[in-house]
Amino acid sequence: MHGALAEASATDLGPAEKPDLKLGFIKLTDMAPLAVAWEEGYFLDEGLFVELEAQANWKVLLDRVITGELDGAHMLAGQPLGATIGYGTQADIITAFSMDLNGNGITVSNDVWQQMEQHLPQQADGNPVHPVSAEALKPVVDSYRDRGERFPMGMVFPVSTHNYELRYWLAAGGLNPGYYDPENGDTSGTLQADVQLSVTPPPQMPATLEAGTIKGYCVGEPWNQQAVFKGIGVPVITDYEIWPNNPEKVFGVTEGWAEKYPNTHVRLLRALIRAAYWLDDNANREAAVQMLARPNYVGADPQVIANSMTGTFEYEKGDVRSVPDFNVFFRYYATYPYPSDAIWYLTQMRRWGQIAEPKPDNWYMDTAKKVYRADIYAEAAQSLIDDGTLSADDFPDLSAENFERPGQGELIDGVAFTPRQPNAYIDSFAIGLKGRDTAVAAE
Repeated sequence: MHGALAEASATDLGPAEKPDLKLGFIKLTDMAPLAVAWEEGYFLDEGLFVELEAQANWKVLLDRVITGELDGAHMLAGQPLGATIGYGTQADIITAFSMDLNGNGITVSNDVWQQMEQHLPQQADGNPVHPVSAEALKPVVDSYRDRGERFPMGMVFPVSTHNYELRYWLAAGGLNPGYYDPENGDTSGTLQADVQLSVTPPPQMPATLEAGTIKGYCVGEPWNQQAVFKGIGVPVITDYEIWPNNPEKVFGVTEGWAEKYPNTHVRLLRALIRAAYWLDDNANREAAVQMLARPNYVGADPQVIANSMTGTFEYEKGDVRSVPDFNVFFRYYATYPYPSDAIWYLTQMRRWGQIAEPKPDNWYMDTAKKVYRADIYAEAAQSLIDDGTLSADDFPDLSAENFERPGQGELIDGVAFTPRQPNAYIDSFAIGLKGRDTAVAAE
């Protein structure tokens, strides 16, 4: 579908102001839209000459986008929000493209799993019933505390989906993952914590688990399946089971870059939308697996990547289950940057103290609109419809408000997500800051 068709839009859009681009990514399967846009020639169709460069970790990636060393990057969905509100680093970062839904898991070490398993009901085939609640982890954590030991787990970055999903799962099972108190200099997020969470870069998760430094982690693929493959741990739950069709990664640029190079930005989005569309044609998934396995992209064994990319997920060795929506790149309007996605992340930042003071509901709405730029996405999508590359049916109604992502099921704890009433949502949790709480006041 690339070539002459895509050229039809060139006169409408105008050429890219900056055709030579360097884009960053972390070695995870959900960087796939970038790899596909390069390999399938979608960037070239748009007159873009793109260099894709793996980054050491999420902080380095964000810093290099801010300094302009990278034109844009595969980012954690919380990163543009965290930067914009000044958590950690202050910079105006926007996203006009959601890279995928789902794609993460929580893995524990073999010894922790053996202790958890005793508390789980079993299916007729002897395998445990899923989803697995953190209630099964609570007796293990309690036993560590009784021995005067901390129970450490890893996540990839303080504003990562993985941090919030792991915290959500733990709290839903009655475990407090701890609070941040940035106004008093505490950015560890471990105040009052039953479980001590710390940052580990994704590719290092299995080795850190194997060394015993952490007892479990939340990460994207292929690093949960790698633990199964190496026999060092057991994934206990996927994020699809925590929150079906949750937003995961985004493509982020600085607001200044987007304003300086508007045609370039829209052309980038066109290429990425087409790549996501290609990825969600199941006939292409095996080719995507082989592509991602290369060392310049993810660099993991194709069998490990295929475990999740082809609609299955392996928990314990041999316990392979069908999870057709584990990795979603285009279905369910996955690429659209819904404001409700941003609001969920902001509510979790407030729940755990990264946002130190209460904010009115309209602050959440305004911040979501500033960072998640559906207006720019709509321009790219409409141009793909106009030139016949994709159909209007492939997108939500671009003239509608499109506030809340459709097709999301209930979260694992049964608490309804109410994005239009973010403060009421925050206050509805048994564990977490509420109302005018600060982390210190909550103690």
